Parts: sequence; structure tokens; C-alpha cells
Amino acid sequence: MNTVVHKTLVVQLQAGATADRFPVLAHLAYDAADPFALTAVFSHDGRVLARWTLDREMVAEGLTRPVGVGDVRLRPESRGMWDELRIELLGDGRADGERHRAVVFVWAAAVDAFLRETHAVVRPGREVVRVDDFLAELTAEG
Repeated sequence: MNTVVHKTLVVQLQAGATADRFPVLAHLAYDAADPFALTAVFSHDGRVLARWTLDREMVAEGLTRPVGVGDVRLRPESRGMWDELRIELLGDGRADGERHRAVVFVWAAAVDAFLRETHAVVRPGREVVRVDDFLAELTAEG
């Protein structure tokens, strides 16, 4: 059984104060070894723009209602005939005291399909946390 799921999507990035959107790639990954997490790597022209680790359950909930506080906020949005997942990401501080901010819009059906693939690997509620393995890894690192 495959324990890793990958999907690459074209998403729309809205950066800064402008309402303009730009297409970028989102490389989504799920690994049963870290069953609660999804990784999203955003890239453009072969350059990695950002890498985020997101909570799988939060992403699923974000398809139907606003969720998240702090650095990551998700909510469903409709744009014409398309349903989207709006992902707001807050980054490091800037010189002016504000924080870097990006908003990514993803076709909701594509996110739902990716989540269904991850659920085939580890069903929600069946995630296992191996605390002893985690502690052994921490103590081995010194």
C-alpha cells in the first residue's frame, strides 16, 4: 500500500495589497508517517516561493467553513461558477512592522480530491502518534 500522496496543482497567488492574482504551482504532499500534516510547496519558474505544513483536518474543514487563527486561515469562497479554498498565510515580519502576507486560491474540488486520496491512506480518526519514537528521536539528536 502506498503511504505517500502527491499532487501538483495550478493555484492563484494574491500577494500584497493588490487584488491581482498570479498562477503558481502548489506541490501538495501527504505522508502517513506524519498523519496529521499536509505539506504545500509553492513555486514559480522552478523557484520555491514558500513551504508550509498544514493540518489535514483544518484544510478539510476550511472547505466548508472559516477556520484557523494566527499564521494560517482558510475559508471557502465562490468565484462565479467555481468554489475555491482561500488560504491566507502570514509570514515573517517586515521592516515596517507588518508581516508578509499571501493569499492563495485553490479550486475546492481539487483539494477535496487530494484529501480523499489521503483518507484512503489514513482514515480520519485513525491517525497514530508514536510518542515513544518521537521522544527517542529527540534524545538521540542530543
